[in-house]
Amino acid sequence: MSGVYEKAYHLKSSDVNRWQRLRTSVLMRWLQEAAIAHTEELGMGREKTLDRGLLWIVSLQKTEILRMPVYDEKVTVRSWPGRTMHVFFPRYYELISEDKKETLVRASALWMLLDEKTRRFVFPESYGIVIDGTVTGNEIALPSSPKSLPFTKETSFSVPFSYVDLNGHMNNTRYYDLADDLLPFEKEGRRLKTLGTEYLHEIREGQDIRLRWGFNENGSAAFLAGEADVPLFRLRLEYEPAESS
Repeated sequence: MSGVYEKAYHLKSSDVNRWQRLRTSVLMRWLQEAAIAHTEELGMGREKTLDRGLLWIVSLQKTEILRMPVYDEKVTVRSWPGRTMHVFFPRYYELISEDKKETLVRASALWMLLDEKTRRFVFPESYGIVIDGTVTGNEIALPSSPKSLPFTKETSFSVPFSYVDLNGHMNNTRYYDLADDLLPFEKEGRRLKTLGTEYLHEIREGQDIRLRWGFNENGSAAFLAGEADVPLFRLRLEYEPAESS
């Protein structure tokens, strides 16, 4: 077992968008998979969680993109846990170049455990779930609620079966596919700089939700929110200005 998990990737055509840059949803899937794989390595895998009716979920996430890797590039994902905070499990991430000399992405997240039946968070100590924290010196600040912007657009959306994961709800990486489809930035080839997400309530298969979004004054940032009877998620994306793309 190691305090830092590592996994190498070689970007395939299915990993990138039309600009040959890594898709945001694929990046977030890699981070999610690294967290889960490392948790299993640390002895807190499915026997301690999933098989006992406990689900790992992400509550908040923060990502800083220095440079998105491109098609055919080789990179390594690194991930390590922070010190557990009551019901939250902090986790940190890096995406680095093949030679490990360039940091491409830095991220942090707060994970929680959810009771599969009640859909409520649980206290990890009640189930003997313990993950010791690691300090590398490369940690970024933990995420907080993304700063909102005025809404100017909205549409409805129904969650398809293909968006639902083994937790029985829309997988968190699919929120970024929604953003890519609704917002103009990726279509224009703009480069993502920062990303902040807050997951408030899970979204189930077939659920109809309202999506609302708006932009800042210079058009370099967007705030996207999902709502039903209650707020579901909040997502803020900041891009390089159009003239710098």
